[in-house]
Amino acid sequence: MERPLRVLVTGSAGQVGLDLLDVLAGLTPLGGDETFQPDGRPVGRDEFEVLGLTRHELDITDHDAVLRCVEAVHPDVIVHLAAYTAVDRAEGDSLSCFAVNATATETMSFAAMETGAHLISISTDYVFDGEKGAAYVEDDAANPLSVYGASKFAGELLCREEDTIVRTSWVMGVRGKNVVHVIAERALSGATVRFVSDQTGTVTAASDLARALVTLVRERPGGTWHVANTGTTTWFDVAAHVGALLGRGDDFATAIATAQLDPAPLATRPTRSDLATTKFAHRWSHLPEWRDGVERLVLDRARRPDRS
Repeated sequence: MERPLRVLVTGSAGQVGLDLLDVLAGLTPLGGDETFQPDGRPVGRDEFEVLGLTRHELDITDHDAVLRCVEAVHPDVIVHLAAYTAVDRAEGDSLSCFAVNATATETMSFAAMETGAHLISISTDYVFDGEKGAAYVEDDAANPLSVYGASKFAGELLCREEDTIVRTSWVMGVRGKNVVHVIAERALSGATVRFVSDQTGTVTAASDLARALVTLVRERPGGTWHVANTGTTTWFDVAAHVGALLGRGDDFATAIATAQLDPAPLATRPTRSDLATTKFAHRWSHLPEWRDGVERLVLDRARRPDRS
């Protein structure tokens, strides 16, 4: 009998990490779609042997600690989810941001090479400047506008050609903090919201990303892949959709321009950074449409173990 594939997951306490651990165990996470199987194969409960590590259990900026950990675990695949994601705070904390998103990613790539593991590293749409005027494909030139985006692109460059880089965007899951939970709480409380309508991107349901990552764990393709839910949208459209799902009317969400935000964000966001996912879809399948992913998230919110 073939042994389970051994998978090491960093950042396992984050919203994608929690969902990925579930999917690797053959479970459907909160907000998940059990029919979404991009490679056409259900996940067996004993298919994977998984070790998930939080930032408290492994300091990914400690080069020697990472090497010792990977050598001890000797995984077949490392899914590197741990990241510095505070986009605005990074503008005044570039050293820490680059240490986590760039240098630590290089360490993971080196550790994978040393142990014969395959690295899957997560990156972002913020490596792009938004000036293209159309959805970005994997080969488009990067030109990040923020410290966060620059740190993630540096991490990409420090990976080996054999590694798999997954760019994703606007990630939101049932577990963890994200903008959909904020919008839903405002909708349920009777309040209203104001969201920008001049930033266009692609939503990614954490559960759908997790299932796509399992496909990449199995296949270990190498290279860069854009993985996000189908369809482009704006933050205003996301807010309006969440409001409608929770029974609010057209007056719930108001569209504003980024220039109207008060206080103004410290980091510059690209105005259009939607990701073209055709490469992934041609090899396997499209991820579900973004409204479907958001609806599943909203409907499963009440089942969160951390709900107040």
